[in-house]
Amino acid sequence: MSYDVIIGLEVHVQLQTQTKIFCGCSTMFNPDHPNVQTCPVCLGLPGALPVLNGHGFRLAVKTALGLNCQIAPYTKWDRKQYFYPDLPKGYQISQFDLPFSHDGHVDVEIAADAKSGKAASSRRVRILRAHMEEDAGKNMHDESGHGRDSKVDLNRAGTPLVEIVTEPDLRSSEEARRFLEELKLLLTYLDVSDCNMQEGSLRCDANVNLHVHQPDGSKVATPIVEVKNLNSFRFTEQAIEHEIARQWKWFQETGIKLGDKGGYKSTRGYNPDRGETYILREKEEAADYRYFPDPDLVPVLMSESQVAEIRREMPEAPALRRTRFESEYQLTGYDAAVIIDQGREFADYFEGVVKSCKDGKQAANWITQDVLREIKQREQTIAEFAVRPEVLGALLDRINQKQITIKSAREVFGELLSESDEQSAAPSVSRIDEIVAAKGLGIVEDAGAIDAAIAAVLGRSAKAIADFRGGNEKAIGALIGQVMKAVKGADPQTVKEKIIAAMSQL
Repeated sequence: MSYDVIIGLEVHVQLQTQTKIFCGCSTMFNPDHPNVQTCPVCLGLPGALPVLNGHGFRLAVKTALGLNCQIAPYTKWDRKQYFYPDLPKGYQISQFDLPFSHDGHVDVEIAADAKSGKAASSRRVRILRAHMEEDAGKNMHDESGHGRDSKVDLNRAGTPLVEIVTEPDLRSSEEARRFLEELKLLLTYLDVSDCNMQEGSLRCDANVNLHVHQPDGSKVATPIVEVKNLNSFRFTEQAIEHEIARQWKWFQETGIKLGDKGGYKSTRGYNPDRGETYILREKEEAADYRYFPDPDLVPVLMSESQVAEIRREMPEAPALRRTRFESEYQLTGYDAAVIIDQGREFADYFEGVVKSCKDGKQAANWITQDVLREIKQREQTIAEFAVRPEVLGALLDRINQKQITIKSAREVFGELLSESDEQSAAPSVSRIDEIVAAKGLGIVEDAGAIDAAIAAVLGRSAKAIADFRGGNEKAIGALIGQVMKAVKGADPQTVKEKIIAAMSQL
């Protein structure tokens, strides 16, 4: 027998607001000072009344538009009843039957795998709904001592969340990881969340089951398992892989399918140290939460003009920008992806460089190699990088204008960075020409000096000449290097052409 893997994700995203969804408490990540960012509203004390954070709702709509969702003209708030220590009110304000958005999609590109021979592919992941709700607090368990010590921090309680629910369209752990990576990129481009998974700003629940092929051509489904609170892409991938293997083994041993006695939906956690999921409880259904409309919050009405206004604020989506970079700047798919995947500011930096040098390919080469290497070594963001796009663009333009060689440009680039480190200031465009003049880095156009150097080099390089004439084109590289060393600032392409011409006359 064989099986299909069926995966749907529920992703919780903390919105980037300064205050909570229904009160004025700070949303700052503050684990060293628990329970200080609370008030009667987010603690659910008697008589406290919630008031919707309007900015948070706009960010939620922006998120949904980025997911290609339809925005509902009417939405309301519901109370979701359950009792956990980190839920101070005993219910969560969420949305049940009338979410503010629905029916969207995200397109995910899956890279080719040379090892397995799998070709590149794409998958459209449908978004069932994206709705708003308030976050719970955080339970903390310390098992390092003699007993179990549990505490609760309610600083996070009431932080605005968007829950993004996909249809069960994913078919592997790799596809799930790629969806999350693309989603995180989109959300950071939209500037609606910092998506810091270590701080809990982006969390994922994975719903996994198998559709097992039967000899008669039919399929039977294993019970759906929801793996809760996955806080890294790697853990999500690992948890899904383990759950697939566990369910397949369990089905082979028991034959239990969804609907059989013992075949109920369940919720599991994931232990990354053991690489295993573990049972938490049987899966709750909607009826278990006893939803009812929140009596303290009015519904929200969204007009078409309000949605259009938010849509006008939307930046270019990363997937569209990636495609545009390939067509407009003639970049390879790989280079476009590297630039886009570094984030919106990095892509803006690239376009700033191109604006100055008018050469997308050259800009991409420098940015994906020299610039990316330097900011990683310096542990900087692109916004902190001293060589601003107009300066790098001007440097690359001097290469294109054949004023300096690529080798000389890298020397100037290094000098600009050294000076910025010493002076704690960003270099100017004029500094490029000053360094070129001071170090004699301009391209030498003295044909006589170049010809003389070539004659001297060829006179002592009989073997290299013979190798080149024998078909070894790489042999000319050593000859070019010797001439460049003798005539500092000579253009490598000019030197190469002159060497080939000179050898043809020997």
